[in-house]
Amino acid sequence: MARHAERREFDRLVTSAAVGRGGAVVVAGEAGIGKSTLIDAAVGTLDGFEVLRAAGTEFERDLLYATLHQLCAPVLEHRRALPAVQRRALEGVFGLGAQTSPDPLTVGLAVLGLLHEVAQHKPVCCVVDDAQWIDDASRRALVFVARRVAAERIAVVFAARDVGSVPGLADLPRLPLAGLGDEDARAVLGAATHAELDTEVVDRILAEARGNPLALLEFAHHAEPFGVPGPQRCRATVVDTLEEQFVHRFERLPDTTRSLVVLAAAEPVGDLGLLRRAAKVIGLDATGLTLAENAGLLALGPRLRFRHPLVRSAVYASATPGMRRRVHGALAEATDPEADRDRRAWHRAHAVVDADENVAAELEGSADRARLRGGFAAAATFMERAGQLTPASDRQAGRLLAAAQLRLQAGAPTLARTLVARAERRPMDEKGRAAARLLRARVDYQLSHSPQATARLVDVVAELAPDQARETYLEAFASFMYNDNQPGRLQELGARIRNRKAQQESARPADLLLDALLAQTMLPVERAVPAMRDAATAYHAAAPSSGHWRMNLLCQVVIDLRDDVAMEEISDRQVDVARRQGALASLPQALRYQAISRVSVGRFDDAAASLGEAQAVDEAAGTTPLLGPELVLAGFRGDLDRYRELRELLGRGGRPYEAAGEHYARAVLHNGLGNYEAALEAALAAQHRHQAGSYSIWAVYTELVEAAARAGRGEEAVVAMKHLEALARTNPLPWAVAEWLQAQALLSRGEDCEALHRQAIDHFARTRVRVLHARARLTYGEWLRRANRRVAARDELRAAHDMLSGIGARAFAERAARELRATGEQPSPHGEHPLGRLTPQERLIAGKVAAGATSKEVGVMLFLSPRTIDAHLRNVYRKLGISSRRQLRGMSL
Repeated sequence: MARHAERREFDRLVTSAAVGRGGAVVVAGEAGIGKSTLIDAAVGTLDGFEVLRAAGTEFERDLLYATLHQLCAPVLEHRRALPAVQRRALEGVFGLGAQTSPDPLTVGLAVLGLLHEVAQHKPVCCVVDDAQWIDDASRRALVFVARRVAAERIAVVFAARDVGSVPGLADLPRLPLAGLGDEDARAVLGAATHAELDTEVVDRILAEARGNPLALLEFAHHAEPFGVPGPQRCRATVVDTLEEQFVHRFERLPDTTRSLVVLAAAEPVGDLGLLRRAAKVIGLDATGLTLAENAGLLALGPRLRFRHPLVRSAVYASATPGMRRRVHGALAEATDPEADRDRRAWHRAHAVVDADENVAAELEGSADRARLRGGFAAAATFMERAGQLTPASDRQAGRLLAAAQLRLQAGAPTLARTLVARAERRPMDEKGRAAARLLRARVDYQLSHSPQATARLVDVVAELAPDQARETYLEAFASFMYNDNQPGRLQELGARIRNRKAQQESARPADLLLDALLAQTMLPVERAVPAMRDAATAYHAAAPSSGHWRMNLLCQVVIDLRDDVAMEEISDRQVDVARRQGALASLPQALRYQAISRVSVGRFDDAAASLGEAQAVDEAAGTTPLLGPELVLAGFRGDLDRYRELRELLGRGGRPYEAAGEHYARAVLHNGLGNYEAALEAALAAQHRHQAGSYSIWAVYTELVEAAARAGRGEEAVVAMKHLEALARTNPLPWAVAEWLQAQALLSRGEDCEALHRQAIDHFARTRVRVLHARARLTYGEWLRRANRRVAARDELRAAHDMLSGIGARAFAERAARELRATGEQPSPHGEHPLGRLTPQERLIAGKVAAGATSKEVGVMLFLSPRTIDAHLRNVYRKLGISSRRQLRGMSL
């Protein structure tokens, strides 16, 4: 009768899903508008689908993965076909294996994999009703899935009232439901009533219901002689009116039945067995629920279902506090303490008024279990309630601080600060007060990362044990190192840490790394290098599982030291460890350092693959990607358009923590394009930043020297030359020595200029940094041409052009081509490689498959389903004119 257009949209979604073009939709509208009715009608006609359903409830928003349990429980046997890391994640979430801390992204990918396995047998339609109430962990996983079913036989349908209040849903396609038109509304009234209603009554119902189907039915069945209660009663919305109607109907029931209905409202799963047991606890007979069914408030069946979520919320809200505590106590007693410990603890928490250590301890246990499964928000809620119910004041403070720590880990520093303040109002011993001060400092630091907040964190942590202090110093200094936009602040922080840092008899790798970072920032190069080398040596020999974020810092240290061997080995190792351990929070940055390493050794396409994988993780996590490494790749490629796109993403004012990478990338780009004044400007900006006490990438000094030499402004390179000389003398690795020799050659006007060029090339040839080796041959060839030694110049320029073209350094290759033409020789053509026709994501997938990865394995890396990977592969085959993985492996990728 009504909703024809909406029904067609729904049918299009499931029809497409049936043939492998899945999708998602959010059916949105106010309570009672007909979301569930529309979905029920559409799902009821599906033939050959696996229909999985779940519904969020107000009372289970704090129970970790509660909605996901409802949805996936019927098909969990398919988990056995998943990759091991995904299978373990699902089993951890569902309590089927060892207690683990699965990464939320891994859980999302595991759910996608599970549904993919089900869809191998029949199309899948997932329906999630009342999505505004689903728990946060389930929401993240389901939104992740909904965004990645385009190539699957999967349809995902959410129903929600306020879409804007549910993170992630607002970005999905929306099917809004408005009130029925007058003609459809009258038809609903006619079908719902057997007796004729007066015209005046019908008009009043239509006006009051505003097209809301549930309101039309309710008002029609309970119309007063002169119509439904009118707007003079000051109700804000139709929903308020409906809730009032449901409460009125509830209040007409006998006392015992009302108690049973409140009991059912407090038990969101609708488990009739549990309800019968709980009813017995409070001396009631569950058969009395039949009266509530006859009153149209609920429906009995395999599971009890309220006629509408509004009925549940209205009934629960209208019950007295004492009645609510009574039914929660009965539900706690009736709940199996082994099979459902967390739900039992939650009911017990709602059943008590006074402090109760036993209940608080149960909640603390639930918090620990939620934390182990990665549910920091749920764990914080449990722990906060445990703190409220703890009788001993000192122990109460400890639990509130634990809840604050969990809120901080869940990314809610403002809530954490409130909990710290509550804890500080309780009696605490000195250890507790120190913990509170540290936590407050951490909260302030996370909220602002300001110099003041960082300094306070350093001051507070000085009161703690050396091990904890060391980690905090390193974390604080490292984060501020890249986020320093106030000259001198980083050195002030370094001095503060040095004054408070206890001397260690036997320094650990973390101590050496902190010493290296402090030295690099605060000391001249020749005094900083020994500490940097000690840190690199210690971490190089350390276990591969050393902290991932520390390994990122170490990568920057060895790059600045110009240690090409350690650079490649450490960057590859940290990516491998992060993947194997499922450490997805640190994987993107590890991949970005791997990309920088691969740029240096001339593996530009591999670098792009690493950056593509990092971007996939960031997109899955919803985090803002760091663009510095991609800027560096664009700079070495000479891709001005891409560089400008990325620079636009940084915004007009840029990002302070991207400044070092942006300066370096801009210098490289313009040196390649031959815009030497622009390159010098960028490099000098980095130098000024460095001189002011902020961190800058040391490699920028090589670019500064080349730009200054080519721009005829050699006097600008004095500081850079001193830096390169000091590094080469105290750290005589081939790469560092080669850059010092080349810098001298670029600025030299004496007879030794040619010898310097040749020595630089020889030293670069002993390293893995092919792109700099090629550039050294380019600058030597340019010098030979200017010396009018055309034959010798052609040899060097031809070799440089071939190397740079093969690497993909297009701007530098074009520089070599221009010089070759000036000698009278045309450069050999380098046509577009067939792989150039692929999109970045297709190239990434092709590279993984060519290396031997299966579609499932590539899907795990890129957070896509295997069917999506196969769809991309079909496009790759078509563009490359091939038809198999074997042929793909035979191509040069």
